[in-house]
Amino acid sequence: MASLKAVLGTSFPAVRVLSPLFGCRPQPALCSASAAAMEPAPRWLAGLRFDNRALRALPVETPPSDPEGAAAAPRLVPGACFSRVRPAPLRQPRLVALSEPALALLGLGAPPADAAAREEREAEAALFFSGNALLPGAEPAAHCYCGHQFGQFAGQLGDGAAMYLGEVCTAAGERWELQLKGTGPTPFSRQADGRKVLRSSIREFLCSEAMFHLGVPTTRAGACVTSQSTVVRDMFYDGNPKHEPCAVVLRIASTFLRFGSFEIFKPEDEHTGRAGPSVGRNDIRIQMLDYVVSTFYPEIQATHTSDTVQRNAAFFREVTRRTARLVAEWQCVGFCHGVLNTDNMSIVGLTIDYGPFGFLDRYDPDHICNASDNGGRYSFSKQPEVCKWNLQKLAEALEPELPLELGEAILAEEYDAEFHRHYLQKMRRKLGLVRAEREEDAALVAKLLETMHLTGADFTNTFYLLSAFPVGPESQGLDAFLTTLTEQCASLEELRLAFRPQMDPRQLSMMLMLAQSNPQLFALIGTRANVTKELERVEQQSRLEQLSPAELLSRNRGHWADWLQEYRARLEKDREGDGDATAWQAERVRAMHASNPRYVLRNYIAQNAIEAAENGDFSEVRRVLKLLEAPFRREGEAAEALAAPEPEGAGGTADRRRSYSDKPPLWAVELCVT
Repeated sequence: MASLKAVLGTSFPAVRVLSPLFGCRPQPALCSASAAAMEPAPRWLAGLRFDNRALRALPVETPPSDPEGAAAAPRLVPGACFSRVRPAPLRQPRLVALSEPALALLGLGAPPADAAAREEREAEAALFFSGNALLPGAEPAAHCYCGHQFGQFAGQLGDGAAMYLGEVCTAAGERWELQLKGTGPTPFSRQADGRKVLRSSIREFLCSEAMFHLGVPTTRAGACVTSQSTVVRDMFYDGNPKHEPCAVVLRIASTFLRFGSFEIFKPEDEHTGRAGPSVGRNDIRIQMLDYVVSTFYPEIQATHTSDTVQRNAAFFREVTRRTARLVAEWQCVGFCHGVLNTDNMSIVGLTIDYGPFGFLDRYDPDHICNASDNGGRYSFSKQPEVCKWNLQKLAEALEPELPLELGEAILAEEYDAEFHRHYLQKMRRKLGLVRAEREEDAALVAKLLETMHLTGADFTNTFYLLSAFPVGPESQGLDAFLTTLTEQCASLEELRLAFRPQMDPRQLSMMLMLAQSNPQLFALIGTRANVTKELERVEQQSRLEQLSPAELLSRNRGHWADWLQEYRARLEKDREGDGDATAWQAERVRAMHASNPRYVLRNYIAQNAIEAAENGDFSEVRRVLKLLEAPFRREGEAAEALAAPEPEGAGGTADRRRSYSDKPPLWAVELCVT
């Protein structure tokens, strides 16, 4: 242990010495005997074997040789898919948490029972997963890509805070790309510092793993490391910056290539005037297609060896289907991504780049999890539509290797049909409809969501509770079930908080006057949607002021009684013809328990873990991680709950004993993520 502690305290000069060397020669020079001697030798991680196929198959820019730091200087990177970079060291890196299931993908074994050995392992993880030292065979590089952000082409973007480390090949024959996020500036950092702070890193770390265990295709997170280094951040962009600790997340995926990877060839955009850095380089587009299809879609490559157009069409068809299924998965677990730009869309159909995401608490189809999304482009209900729009941009980016009319025909033929098929299939399982499919199922699901919206029901808990619905025309316990169900509906206090006006009344009055007196200027300012939303809030607030708790409860019970009547009738049809009602009921409950989680990473749960970690206590991050690794109730398992710590400003025993499977506390309504 002493040797690694010494390395943690003394490795920074070695890294700084290596940095100038990096700009002077190609990456293999860093593997020379003298360079290797300066890098600490891993022990636990020594078995990782790198084979960096992407850097062999795709063009890599060797950065300027001088002056020092030129490798990370912001610049356009034409004619290349990657640029070689070097992680910038952090002061006193310290491990926050490891995800054992994610690290098992790399062939890394379970943690040792011995406390000293675990401490040694954590110190090694902090050193190598912070980027302060490089693993043998790692070749750090930043990926060049472009993107449409909020509907507008933004030109070159790229890995501004993330670095490709390399690809680990395992004994099981699998290949995993490793990436460090938050390791300092790259050519794509623009005016930023390439760092990520502890709060955002904990959110990404936990959500990556939460999504995997929910069964949603996703990139993984193997580790989260914090440090004594700090950066200044204005969290809410409100003029109140503060120093925050820097952190790094180890990300794992088959690839981090994205739709925007193919947009580097885009000519000047007619709306923004921006272009990709590699306009006219169709040779690189062909290289990228050859690499992506042969590596990640080998069955398509094998089927279309002599016709590249048909191969590319089959590739785009499969990307379309995977994307449609992915979004259907999001909609079925109440996940809102928040920043669905084309540069945040995986080319292999994974959830990628966790930023201002959010899981639904109170069901609201227009929920916006990203407070920076003023127009609601990426609201929950718009995610399917936006991802289809992004696929259209990918089709445009693949031309001429995939004729645009062919790509558009594939998109029209496949996307909506695949989305609705997968969505209904998942929803039937969530509702315990385990026998025949019926045409009216889509209407039943739509009415359920409408009822949840009307009553402000908790998305996750409502689905989970439905497995306990008493089946049968004369079933006992319906009244008790209705009581339990309506407890998951929003209270008057919660609704008043959710619909409180956001604008000063004088500001709203001025905007309405402007809309009447100068509609052209009002349209130019682009606040029509905001004003409309604000008027809806004012109207809703007025209605809530006239409503009593008893009236709200009565109204909610009425809405749910109506829907449950339809649900019971549909369950009876599902049971028809099944000779063994007990077996049917058992299968129904089993399907619902496997499809409806008790736990998702709600914002307030993440916030509890973040606040503890910022005070030096990582135990809550680790406890929440363990909880999220088992989100579904297993057969025969008791309803065990994790007690949440008392939030600041909360009072009373009820808050202190709240379970993370309970309806969120009132203060969760006011959390804001940008």
